[in-house]
Amino acid sequence: MFDIGWTELLVIGVVALIVVGPKDLPGMFRTLGRFTAKMKGMAREFQRAMDDAANESGVKDVAKDLRNVTSNKSLGLDKLNSAADRFEKWQPGAGTKGPKTGDVAKAESETAKLAEKRAAESAALRETAAARAAAAETAPETPMPAPDTDPENKS
Repeated sequence: MFDIGWTELLVIGVVALIVVGPKDLPGMFRTLGRFTAKMKGMAREFQRAMDDAANESGVKDVAKDLRNVTSNKSLGLDKLNSAADRFEKWQPGAGTKGPKTGDVAKAESETAKLAEKRAAESAALRETAAARAAAAETAPETPMPAPDTDPENKS
């Protein structure tokens, strides 16, 4: 109902002790307790009266029928949920149909061979690039020739 923590209750108690005083504080809490008990009783009585009115007018029967009509089972959603669960748990390589066919196994082996080939090519490229970088660091710098900017010299 109210979102009051222990620290807030402690602050309220200290303020009440200072404002009301230690002599009148127990009487005030007793009166507050009686008041909240009366309020709870009135709320309970109101709720009971509303439930009785709903029972007499047939609202509960209509609500029950509406719940039954819109249930997962009547809408077919239970089958959809079970199919979705089976799909989520499905693992492509671990089917229950037995061993893999030759075409699938062949395709997977070719894919693995291609992946290995590409990994080897990538490693070779990295080694070549590293060797060229090392050679460039150790070689003396030679100035590059300036491009010919003369428009009439077209050789």
